[in-house]
Amino acid sequence: MPLPFVYSSQDFVTDVCRNRANRLVPAKFDTTIQEGWTDRMDRGLFRYHLGDLQTRILPGPNGFVAQLNIQRGIERRKPQEILSIQQEFNTKQFNFNKINHEEIIFEMIKDNEGGSESGQLHQPCKMVVLVNVSPLEFGHCLFVPDPSHCFPQVLTTFAIQVGIESVLLSSDPGFRVGFNSLGAFASVNHLHLHGYYMDHELKIESTPGKPLVPEMGFYRLLDFPGGFLFYTESEQVEKVARAICLVTDFLVEGNIAHNLFLTRGCPPTSEKDHFSRKGVRIAVWPRMSCFGAKEESAFNVALCELAGHLPFKNKKDYELTTERHVIETIQKYLLSDEEFHTLEQELTRLVMDV
Repeated sequence: MPLPFVYSSQDFVTDVCRNRANRLVPAKFDTTIQEGWTDRMDRGLFRYHLGDLQTRILPGPNGFVAQLNIQRGIERRKPQEILSIQQEFNTKQFNFNKINHEEIIFEMIKDNEGGSESGQLHQPCKMVVLVNVSPLEFGHCLFVPDPSHCFPQVLTTFAIQVGIESVLLSSDPGFRVGFNSLGAFASVNHLHLHGYYMDHELKIESTPGKPLVPEMGFYRLLDFPGGFLFYTESEQVEKVARAICLVTDFLVEGNIAHNLFLTRGCPPTSEKDHFSRKGVRIAVWPRMSCFGAKEESAFNVALCELAGHLPFKNKKDYELTTERHVIETIQKYLLSDEEFHTLEQELTRLVMDV
C-alpha cells in the first residue's frame, strides 16, 4: 500500500520568490519527494546513478540552460512507437501497472478541509507519484492518475489540477511539472506528467504575456518559442485547470501535438512583481507532430527544451551548441505563423465562451 500524502489548499506555499537571500525551508511535499527519491536511488532502483550534472548557461538573451546527461540517452527505455495523437491504450505494451511497486513514493490525497465526514475529497481518481528510473534531473518523478484506469496519454482536468497543485505545494521555485502529448515525444502511452527539480532560473518564469482572456488566466507568450500561457494563484486553480483542459481537448481533437510546462512564475502582465513566484505559469505549446523513431542527435524538442532547459545526450553537442542552433532546432517543430494565428483565434473564442 503506497504511503498516503494528504494535503489541502492550506498547504499551498504562497510567498515564494526568486531571491536567494530569502530561501524558504523545504515544504513537506519537497522533503517527501526528495527523501523518497534519494532512498530509491541509494537502493539501486534506477537504471543509472544520477550525480551532479554538468551545466552551462548558453550565451544570449534566452538564457538556455544546457545540461549533459549522457546516461539517460543510453539507458532509458526505448520509446513506444506512436502513430496517432489519439492512439488507444495498449495493455500489451509497457505501462505503469508493470513497474516495480518499490518505485512508488506516495499517493496524493486531497483533504476536503472538513467538507465531508471522512475529511477527504471524493477525487475522480488517485494520483500516484513514482520515481522516473531514467531521471533527467534531481527528484525526477512521474505523476500517474490511477494507473489501473489505463488512461491513454491525453490530459484530464484532474491531472492538470493536481499538476498545478503540486507546484503550489512546493516551496522551491525550481520544482517543475510537465507533459508531452503523443506525437510530442511522449514515450509511454499511459497518462503521466513529469515532475523534477532544476535549480537554474528559466526565462519562462517571467517572460511577458499578451492578455487573450485574462479573466480565465489565458495569455499568449510574447517571446520565443511561440505558445500560450495560463497563470493562476492558489484561489483559481480549479477554474484555470478546466480552461486548460478545454484547450488541450481542442488540440487533441484537431490532431495537434502539444507540450505543457508548469513552473512558479510572476503574473504575466506585472513588471513590479518580476521576482514574485507566488503563482503558477502553465505554458502550452502546440507543435508539429513527430511519429516514428526520428530523433535529433543533440536533444529532442519536448517539454523541457521548449521551456529553455536542454538535457544533452552527448558531450560534443553540449560543449559546442549555440543559442542560434537551439533556436533553429526548436523552430523546426513549431507551427507556422499562419497556423498559430488561426489557432489563437479559435482558442480565444473557446476560452471566452466558458
